[in-house]
Amino acid sequence: MKNLISYNVITILAIFALTVSACTSNETDQQMNNEPSLVSDVVTSEKQASLTPDEILQGMKDGNERFVNNNLTPRDYQAQVKATSGGQHPEAVIISCIDSRVPVEQVFDKGVGDVFVARVAGNFVNEDILGSTEFGTAVAGSKVVIVMGHKSCGAVKAAIDDVEMGNITAMLSKIKPAVEMTNDFDGEQTTDNDDYVTEVVNNNVLHTIAEMREKSPIIANLESNGDVVIAGAFYDLETGRVTFLDQE
Repeated sequence: MKNLISYNVITILAIFALTVSACTSNETDQQMNNEPSLVSDVVTSEKQASLTPDEILQGMKDGNERFVNNNLTPRDYQAQVKATSGGQHPEAVIISCIDSRVPVEQVFDKGVGDVFVARVAGNFVNEDILGSTEFGTAVAGSKVVIVMGHKSCGAVKAAIDDVEMGNITAMLSKIKPAVEMTNDFDGEQTTDNDDYVTEVVNNNVLHTIAEMREKSPIIANLESNGDVVIAGAFYDLETGRVTFLDQE
């Protein structure tokens, strides 16, 4: 009888041990399958210095490809917040429209401290944005400047339609040159024509870049020396894809 009790106790303990082991194994497998390790690295001064403008631009293109494929990098944002609290060394400055459908950092799969972002309706430059961009490049060391327009831009449409309303009127005057640049468009030149609006959006990006080169000798010199690359881009609201513009 005593031997039978001992046998039953041993059997129960063995079953319990196997159950615990199986549960632990399942939890580990679940963590491996469903909880990928979070990236906590940030751009340091050393990393920023080691990157070329072309490498940074390629990284932006690769990041957008991940965004389009719904494969954004999993990040430990709190770790990045702490790591950047003492300083920042962003790779690029991105000038974008204020449109809420253009989530700039996510579009390029970037984390805390990776990029400077300046946003204004119609993604034009004035002395404030030029000064901010000069700080980002000449002072903080960013090596790429991206001016990014987007499909169906409301500010561009308003400029095409000659909207007049409060401070919006003065703002749209910064975009009107792009409308004039598109006077030779072969087709209906109204906001009902998506192709025409896109042409104006792209011309607005090119005009903004020209304004930057003309009105900021600091940025123009950085570009001519090869220290900074300036790129124009177009964001498609329907796909999330960024297309870089030929500026030749």
